[in-house]
Formats: sequence, structure tokens, C-alpha cells
Amino acid sequence: MGMAKLVLQDGTVFTGKAFGAKAEAVGEVVFNTAMTGYQEVLTDPSYSGQLVVMTYPHIGNYGVNPTDSESARLWLAGFVVRERSRIASNHLSTGDLDAYLAGHGIPGIEGIDTRALVRRVRVHGAMPAVLSSLDLDDESLRRKAAAAPGMEGCDLVEGVTCAEAYDWTEGGLRGIGPDPAPAPEPRYRVAVIDCGVKRSILRLLVDAGFQVRVFPARTTAQEIRDFAPDGLFLSNGPGDPAPVDYLAATVKELLGELPIFGICLGHQILALACGARTYKLKFGHHGTNHPVRRVGADVVEITSQNHGFAVRPEDLEGGDLELTHVNLNDRTVEGFRHTVHPAFAVQYHPEASPGPHDSRYLFARFREMIVSRRESSTPCP
Repeated sequence: MGMAKLVLQDGTVFTGKAFGAKAEAVGEVVFNTAMTGYQEVLTDPSYSGQLVVMTYPHIGNYGVNPTDSESARLWLAGFVVRERSRIASNHLSTGDLDAYLAGHGIPGIEGIDTRALVRRVRVHGAMPAVLSSLDLDDESLRRKAAAAPGMEGCDLVEGVTCAEAYDWTEGGLRGIGPDPAPAPEPRYRVAVIDCGVKRSILRLLVDAGFQVRVFPARTTAQEIRDFAPDGLFLSNGPGDPAPVDYLAATVKELLGELPIFGICLGHQILALACGARTYKLKFGHHGTNHPVRRVGADVVEITSQNHGFAVRPEDLEGGDLELTHVNLNDRTVEGFRHTVHPAFAVQYHPEASPGPHDSRYLFARFREMIVSRRESSTPCP
């Protein structure tokens, strides 16, 4: 096993052991506070362009398997852990973390002080960095890190969205936990705009009784209309929502025509379509343990989150948008609804794969919104 180095844009150098692919990667350093779910993190398109640090010190102990993948490939730029497990102990495991990263060309580094790294990110904010097991010269890596671009202004959706529309029919996984209830009938047609959608979201849409077709992010409003959906879903995805203005324009055109539900980046896109603005968080929210309060209700949901941008709360005041959920850690906007049109969104991940199931009611709420819209528009006999 060779050496690897992680060099931050502020010049800080962390030296550790290499694992995964022998390669060099540039990305923004973010930290994830989950204790499990590293494979879901690795395969989540929302981590595109990022160097992910796991705060839990022991990663890789249950190996990897096809079931836990949230997409067909790994999307993050590089992986940072305190200690990589040499033993993969789980009856579902089909491989280990080292080989998994190597097979997908993703470099990893272990053996560094991840607590010191996380503290630095918390104090100074998420910043670009270089992770390399090829170039081990500090000054060379500092120059590369200094020249690395940040996330603001970058449209990363273009790199993760599907190339063409496709149908998704698979429901929730069975045999590895409580089996999902049979999907309700009838099945309503939902158009999913793919900004980097996770498979768990698609499965829960099917379980909620939807016929799902996934569309590329640059699909036009007329192409959505041609599908004649009963509802529109805006998926999660990576990067800054502001440059994804083409999708916000499409959503603005369809607002009022279709019930709309957005998650994560989809939440931000819906906000932009409604005239709100977004901003970059200091170090983002990444993990499975974030408390969110439902406004107007004595309920706190423990949620799974993965985002680096948020909606400006002042833009929800005095207009047609109403705050519905707020983060209890930093009071950021976690959800809103449109008071005129059937549309709502949440910043966190109600599918929470992995994570708590507190927020799965939102998929049923989306169905209820569609049913209500259809019944109200049905002409009297």
C-alpha cells in the first residue's frame, strides 16, 4: 500500500495511506456524519464533484453489494476515511471497499486525522482540494488546489442526468426488512425530472402507486405535457441550483398545470421557479441525523440530508410560498409549499437510504395532492 495526500485550497496537507484507485482527483471537501451507508454515499449522484469525508472512524466493515447502490456507478471525486476495514463481514457482501473504489477509478485516503479535517471545514467552510496517490509533492499539490474551482456557479446536473427518458417499474426492496405495502390503485402517471435521482426515490414513487417515467433535466415543458402525467417530480442532484436555470424555467411554465413535488435540488429548483433565491451554506448538511421541525405542528423529524445550498428564508415571506419545515440545527429552510398552486418541496431526503423513515409520509401526500387535483377537475355528469 502506497502513500496518498490530501491538500486543501488553504494549503493544509494531510498525509495518509492510499486505497482504491491509484489516481488524482479534484473536488470540494465535505463531511458526512452517518455511521452507515457508505455505499449509498458513493453511488449518490448528489456527491458528484466532491471529496467526501466520513466522520465515523471505521468504514467498510460490511463490504459492498449490488442492492445498496443508488445508481449504476460511483459519482464522488474521492473518499476520505480514518480507518478502512480489512474485513467485509455481511451475508449480502459481494466485495470490499478497496476493490470497489479501484474498480470505478475512485481514489481513497485513510489514516489521516479526520477530526482535524472536519474541524477545519467547519471553521473555514467547504473548500476545493486535491487528493492524489500519484503526485506526492506538497508544493505541486498546493498549486493544483489553489487553482481548483469551487461549487458556486457550476452546473453539475448536466453530468449526472440521464441521456434519454426511461420507465422505472421496480418498487421497494423485499426480504431485507419490513416488506412495503402493496401499491395503491389506480396508478397515476408521474414525470420525474432526473437531476441525479436516487433509485430509492424511484422505488418509493412506485410503492406510492405511481407509473414512473424519468426524463433528462433539459426536457421541455411541452415534452412533459406530451407524456400527459398526473404529477411532476423534481429529483435530488449535485451542485449549485442557480445555473440550472433552464429547468427552473420549465418548472415555472408547468406550475399550476401539474401537482409538483421536489426533493433536495428539486426543492431549490422549485423555489427558483417561484421567484425565490438560493445561497451556498458554509459546509452543507450531509448525514442521516438532522432534526427538522414541521412548522405549525408539534413534530420533529430526524432526517437524511445531502446538500450544500439552501433557499433564502426571507424570500418565503409575503408571497405565495409558505415555510413548512425548518432545520433545528441552524434554522435553514427545509420545506415549503405554494399557497395557490399544488406544489411543495423539502430540502432533506424522505427516502433516507440509509436513514430514518420519519418523512416517508411525503410520498403519500404527493399522491393525495394528485387525487385531489383530479377530483376537483373532473366535470360533473
